Amino acid sequence: MSSLVDIKSLTADELKTFLTENNFKPFRAKQVEDWLKKGVLTFDEMKNLPSDLKEFLETRCYISVANIEKKLVSRYDKTVKYLFALRDGEYVESVVMSYKHGYSICVSTQVGCKMGCTFCATGKSGFSRNLTASEILAQIESAQRDLNVRISNVVLMGMGEPLDNFDNVVRFLRIVSSEQSLNIGARHITLSTCGIVPKIYELAKLNLQINLAVSLHAPNDEIREKTMPVAKAYPMDTLLKACRDYFEATGRRVTFEYALISGVNDSDADARELSQRLKGQGCHVNLIPVNSVEGTGYQKSDIKRQQSFVNILAENNIAATVRRTLGSDINASCGQLKRNFVNKEDK
Repeated sequence: MSSLVDIKSLTADELKTFLTENNFKPFRAKQVEDWLKKGVLTFDEMKNLPSDLKEFLETRCYISVANIEKKLVSRYDKTVKYLFALRDGEYVESVVMSYKHGYSICVSTQVGCKMGCTFCATGKSGFSRNLTASEILAQIESAQRDLNVRISNVVLMGMGEPLDNFDNVVRFLRIVSSEQSLNIGARHITLSTCGIVPKIYELAKLNLQINLAVSLHAPNDEIREKTMPVAKAYPMDTLLKACRDYFEATGRRVTFEYALISGVNDSDADARELSQRLKGQGCHVNLIPVNSVEGTGYQKSDIKRQQSFVNILAENNIAATVRRTLGSDINASCGQLKRNFVNKEDK
């Protein structure tokens, strides 16, 4: 794979330079772009290109694909979960959700994950490699093609830690928001991170105007370190300062994600401590009833406990909502479908 050019990971300017340096006219780049935007899977489908250019592209480049290996559709809310097979035989997951405002997709940025969060299915399968910009893009294109819809919102919250694949993710963000590609506006894209502080500062410098969501999942370092190993490297005070600095640099409010785990981080005392931590942060808290993942022993908080947690945050002027559970009958949290599929294949 490394000897071939990943053509869909090239920006418009890079594609033009690549073709002109190989003695093709600059206008050919726009023709190739148009075909790639239509989602063609082979260079032979690019009908208005001369044969010498198609031959050149076939021998020097490849088009990333995300082939549907398995597809699950929720009976309750039509959420769709995909297991995609990549060019090298690796698998990643994506989830498409339908809302009043349109379709949103949660995409993966890595095959597996290094972060080791104890409530997450992805980390239990280990880490294989980073995804290229084009492989992240291909997940959206494949889902759009299969469902015959236009996806208007993207969340980088599937398998992997986006900021651990910083360069490829930033390249994806620039490409997917460009007119030459899917033209999805930056403010319709959310990047979710477990809190790699140096990369948050790097992201702030780029001022991409995307939405930043930070997985907090605890009111203090003691609880956070038990569930999220990254907390040992970046304590909460350091992380929260980075989030404040991110807001000051970009003007974009940070969302904090908080998975409610029964008996672990969902008490009234936890809610009060979290409220004090977040005072003056100018943020929103997205409370997520934890997904049941085999082997963790974690259970989601009951409805009464969820509401009590929300009420305490509200009393302390912290904006919070409980995220609606979608695709509960198809294990829509990323990592579980691949894990079950690979385990079955190995037997």
